[in-house]
Amino acid sequence: MNIAIITACPSGVANSIIAAGLLDKAAKELNLDAKIECQSKVIEGYILSEHDIDATELVIIASDTSIDTSRFKDKNVFQGSIKDAVKNAAEFIENAQKNAVKLTSDAVFTSNEQSSDSKKIVAITACPTGVAHTFMAAEALEEEATRQGHQIKVETRGSVGAKNQLTEQDIEQADLVIIAADIDVPLDRFNGKLLYRTKTGPALKKTKQEIDKAFLEATPYQATGGASAEVSTENKGVYQHLMTGVSHMLPVVVAGGLIIALSFVFGIEAFKQEGTLAAALMSIGGGSAFALMIPVLAGYIAFSIADRPGLAPGLVGGMLASTLGAGFLGGIAAGFIAGYSAKFIADKLSLPQSMEALKPILIIPFVATLFTGLVMIYVVGSPVAATMSGLENFLNTMGAGNAVMLGILLGAMMCFDLGGPVNKAAYAFGVGLLASQQYAPMAAIMAAGMVPALGMGLATFIAKSKFESSAQEAGKASFVLGLCFISEGAIPFAAKDPMRVIPCCMAGGALTGALSMLFGAQLLAPHGGLFVLLIPNAISPVLMYLVAIAAGTAITGFSYAFLKKRDEQVLASA
Repeated sequence: MNIAIITACPSGVANSIIAAGLLDKAAKELNLDAKIECQSKVIEGYILSEHDIDATELVIIASDTSIDTSRFKDKNVFQGSIKDAVKNAAEFIENAQKNAVKLTSDAVFTSNEQSSDSKKIVAITACPTGVAHTFMAAEALEEEATRQGHQIKVETRGSVGAKNQLTEQDIEQADLVIIAADIDVPLDRFNGKLLYRTKTGPALKKTKQEIDKAFLEATPYQATGGASAEVSTENKGVYQHLMTGVSHMLPVVVAGGLIIALSFVFGIEAFKQEGTLAAALMSIGGGSAFALMIPVLAGYIAFSIADRPGLAPGLVGGMLASTLGAGFLGGIAAGFIAGYSAKFIADKLSLPQSMEALKPILIIPFVATLFTGLVMIYVVGSPVAATMSGLENFLNTMGAGNAVMLGILLGAMMCFDLGGPVNKAAYAFGVGLLASQQYAPMAAIMAAGMVPALGMGLATFIAKSKFESSAQEAGKASFVLGLCFISEGAIPFAAKDPMRVIPCCMAGGALTGALSMLFGAQLLAPHGGLFVLLIPNAISPVLMYLVAIAAGTAITGFSYAFLKKRDEQVLASA
């Protein structure tokens, strides 16, 4: 029997791909010849041709979003929830064979009947690194809103820029705006709309609660014109300002670190020979990219606090922190001094209407930059520089015992909340030290951060009988995410079983961090996972670094496999 299968989820990211794989496998087991069309924003899948449709006897749609079915007129068509397809693919196909109906007119299948309570929602998700939480939160919001019968469109502001961007028409027609962001995002375009703010963590883990709260607590948003004073710092904490700075600094650090590593291909000291390619690479990576790290960090912390008027004083304060030897701690201080001084001037200084336009482009940058510079030179610079010098001396002279203890602490922090504030605090510490040529803590941090997702993937493999089929598929995805240094791959497991998953992850992460520090591993680039190995000398020593990661992964994977209880679905089918 020839069948055609279409899978589609609201975000077009994970569930579409997972369901397509499971249904394809089930169709083969049932001796069916299936053509699969996976509607995804991530991969370019196969599109059913007219010949495929003419030859098919049954069209199966696994979707939680609207699907245009006009091309299937006069065909036997069945539609069901993509969650049912993932739960039991074979049963889903058998149910389709029994309950398919002939499509007699052009139509659009929808996953939920739109009721009078249906609302149109637009949302934005953004996290500091712009990788995992951004897209996972988007998918969670889309799935939950669709389940409740609402229409939703989510703009993701990730590391590659804004995707699925909201149009003016989308915003105009929206009944509600949800901002799930850990960093600053521009909000001018939502002036007058009902708006609710949250973070990616709650949007991902408590999605229903957050959407319900959004309808109850959303308030009309009022932009203040000029600078996007929509920043609304009273609703943002120190952590969010800091993460805004870190997120903008990260691409500079990654680019600089990898280019420095390339210069080492020609020899560790080859860059000292003027006029060589190694010297040019070091000038780009170390002399330019790394020189911008602290100014960018400070500038965007200030930008998060005071928006554009804070950027100039923040950049200048960061540059002063760098030249004074105050390092990343000085950059953080400069960012907050510049941001809050600029915001104070903006809020407190009243000028005649004819001169008001000069505030954001002349008065605030001038006064805030002068104030920040003087404070950095005469008050903050020297004490913070002494603190940084002491920290560097400690890191340079610490014995094996201290190194191991630091590795244990950083490793456990990376695995405690899987991309949350504790994880990001450890990460920001390691990234900041790169500007001071301290590469060992960053190595321990990245290695430990890979362990949770790798460990969950390993657990689903060695204790396959304890996990339902959807969890086994999630384990495969988790393992790949772990290789890429995306700790968030373990979140689906931690959300279901936190009392077992988190301790197992922390144990593995602590071991990996300790071994990385003990082996003296150094990492020049703060992201990329094992793919950084493609850059010579970006990680050293490579073999022992891999041993550290493998040891932590084994501890996490085997311990959770032992402690894990069988999933209810597995027990029911036993």
